[in-house]
Amino acid sequence: MRNGGGDEFDIVFSPAGAYIRGFDHESPMSPHVSDSVWPGVLDSVPEVFHAQVEEPAFMSGLPGVTFCLWRETGDARWHAGHIDFPHGHADPDGSDWMLRLLRDPAPEAFAAFAEDYYEQAVDLDAVRHVFEGQPLTRKTVTRLNPDASFTEISQEAKLMGYPVDPTDGPS
Repeated sequence: MRNGGGDEFDIVFSPAGAYIRGFDHESPMSPHVSDSVWPGVLDSVPEVFHAQVEEPAFMSGLPGVTFCLWRETGDARWHAGHIDFPHGHADPDGSDWMLRLLRDPAPEAFAAFAEDYYEQAVDLDAVRHVFEGQPLTRKTVTRLNPDASFTEISQEAKLMGYPVDPTDGPS
């Protein structure tokens, strides 16, 4: 996930488990503030995830990371390093706001996110239509974005395996 404003997170799924690393460019824990990764963020990442820690795509000189989580296959819970977070910040590493949609995958949560991000009203019923996995229709696409091409969106949806209403052919 890249938001275009310098914030990002990646989730890597592998036979070893799942690894999440994120970067909040405004975080007081940013490596760009102290010229190093905040103590504890990466210190206890298991060896099985070291390839992700050292992944060049996640670095620009220093690892671009303000938060890191992992869960090895068979683990009963997620893990993070032992971190002494800076005081006076409600979300010092950015993980709360960046991972909010993963914790609350409801249509209402996504609609609220989209309205905030795009600064315009979002049709909640259209979002629910997509969340329920109902076949994509021209009407739903138009309700979400009247300027979007149904033909292009439906082709992308088909590539992802998302159902498209067969009676709603290209224009």
